[in-house]
Amino acid sequence: MQEEWEATYLSPFASFSTKTKGRIRDEEECDVRTCYQRDRDRIIHSKAFRRMKDKTQVFLSPEGDHYRTRLTHTLEVSQISRTCARALMLNEHLTEAIALGHDLGHTPFGHAGEAELNLLSSAGFEHSRQSLRVVDVLEKKGQGLNLTFEVRDGILNHQTKGKPSTLEGKIVRLCDKIAYINHDIDDAIRGQLLKEEDLPGEYTAILGGSVRERLNTMIHDLITNSLNQNDIKMSQPVYQAMMGLRAFMFEHVYRNPMAKKEEKKARKLLAALYEYYISNPDDLSEGYQILARQEGTETAVCDYIAGMTDRYAVMKFQELFEPKFWKV
Repeated sequence: MQEEWEATYLSPFASFSTKTKGRIRDEEECDVRTCYQRDRDRIIHSKAFRRMKDKTQVFLSPEGDHYRTRLTHTLEVSQISRTCARALMLNEHLTEAIALGHDLGHTPFGHAGEAELNLLSSAGFEHSRQSLRVVDVLEKKGQGLNLTFEVRDGILNHQTKGKPSTLEGKIVRLCDKIAYINHDIDDAIRGQLLKEEDLPGEYTAILGGSVRERLNTMIHDLITNSLNQNDIKMSQPVYQAMMGLRAFMFEHVYRNPMAKKEEKKARKLLAALYEYYISNPDDLSEGYQILARQEGTETAVCDYIAGMTDRYAVMKFQELFEPKFWKV
């Protein structure tokens, strides 16, 4: 019934469940859910998804409960992406699965952690590739989640340089930016790094003078310019203003010494953990020891550290490098 509904109501440009390119391993289909619904559910029930609640988005250890984490960012991307997919009559379930899985491979301590692992690893490190590795290899004790090609493709290609093969993947690629630009402005204002009036007028004149107005402008623009087309795009003025605001955020927030005052400590912490486990692979947990024998110590150590939450990374550092005092 779900598949028949898709055939009747979705756009001809949508990705239909019946036309999936399939999974890495063939398996019997569910009688209640489409393949993309199953993928969404597998991601939500994964350990990596749960860990995102304790991973940094932008601000390390913020003093307040309302700053975004990697998980709340993911949920906002999912909500915006689903709104766009529904309006364009594309496959909302595929869109949701890609959005929920796109950041599963992110390191502790946000992009600072990613930059440090990229520096330390001879093979480099990129969170989009790691997200795919999480769903293909690391989840379910090395079995992976066995997701469909379309979800895997969207996860791998969600960054600016990516080229998703489905319109649903292209939606997530743009909505990821729409989400983080706007919620990072909101968090920066909350953290008193910015005031609304600090944002360049050339961009706010096009996009709006509040987070709510900018979200409304960007989402409507994406939908209007993509409706009944075999592409996902925004108008040039709105897209250029969005990317200009993104560049402003990189200069004034993402690289702001006040926002990033703890980053050096975080990077040193991850570097210390990395060097320790490279030298002591037998101290990795059992699953990662097996992985080290199969794919090499460096790969296993990167997987282990990338999977840590901020809190767990700090705990392991304290356990390994700080002296334990007698309890009185």
